[in-house]
Amino acid sequence: MPDLMKTPPADEPEVALAPPSGKAAEAGEVGGARSLWGDAWRDLRRRPLFVVSGLLILLVLLVSAFPGLFTSTDPGSGDLTKNFLGSPNLTHFFQDDWFGYDRQGRSIYARVVFGARNSVMVGLGVTLLVTFFGGLVGMLAGYFGGFWDSLLSRITDVFFGIPFLLGAMVVLNAFTDRDVWVITGALAFLGWTQIARVMRGAVITTKHADYVMAAKALGAGTKRILFRHVLPNAVAPVIVVATIALGTYIVAESTLSYLGLGFGSDAVSWGADISDATQDIRNNPHTLIFPAGMLSITVLAFIMLGDAVREALDPKLR
Repeated sequence: MPDLMKTPPADEPEVALAPPSGKAAEAGEVGGARSLWGDAWRDLRRRPLFVVSGLLILLVLLVSAFPGLFTSTDPGSGDLTKNFLGSPNLTHFFQDDWFGYDRQGRSIYARVVFGARNSVMVGLGVTLLVTFFGGLVGMLAGYFGGFWDSLLSRITDVFFGIPFLLGAMVVLNAFTDRDVWVITGALAFLGWTQIARVMRGAVITTKHADYVMAAKALGAGTKRILFRHVLPNAVAPVIVVATIALGTYIVAESTLSYLGLGFGSDAVSWGADISDATQDIRNNPHTLIFPAGMLSITVLAFIMLGDAVREALDPKLR
């Protein structure tokens, strides 16, 4: 009977598997399986739309976080001797007269730089709140179904039926001191319904997957199933909607400020500057072009980023 436990002869060469390299390693042909997020990130890095929008957003975030790096001028101080003084001097980069002056002799460039902070803070704050609250409501409604689904869905329908801007105007009209937190809370109070609907549909689709059924069969608890199996596989469409909606919330804040229901008169905001510039649009259009242009570029960057993320996370669009 042959000895099955004997070692191989010393002269037999040992075969060693070399690690993958080159295109095979990059494509994932050898090695561990790639995740959805890994595939999405590899796809995003090759998309010019993502690169351009990402750079624009980084610039806007840098301006809003550190406006002192771009100008040392107080955006609220004005010199009436400079009101509408000449045209914008586009050769004086990052100087007071780069974008010209407004009716009160204030530097339009300084106001555009400092106005980014309030608009971006409101947009980011509302997006975080509506993603958390709307995602939680949609996840609970979609996973448990039955009575809870009916109850939470009807509450969502009630808020969804309230016109977004009109409802925000009614809420903000009740406050005399409207700062970042008040405006963020008012917009988030009415803006969570779309995220809730998207999350509910994604959870309903995900909870019937085989891996979720296997986790239930193995005795996993509800909390573990929700946060380890359902949420990571249902959050992709929510991220896409939230990214695009961030630009919408920035526009909403500017609209409210334009109507006089946003920040107070002492605060610097793109919407408030656009409202002031409409009085002189015929004779001095530069007072409107620069704050409106900055607002448009910011919103466009977030919409472009959302489109790129949507195409990367949806296998049907690749």
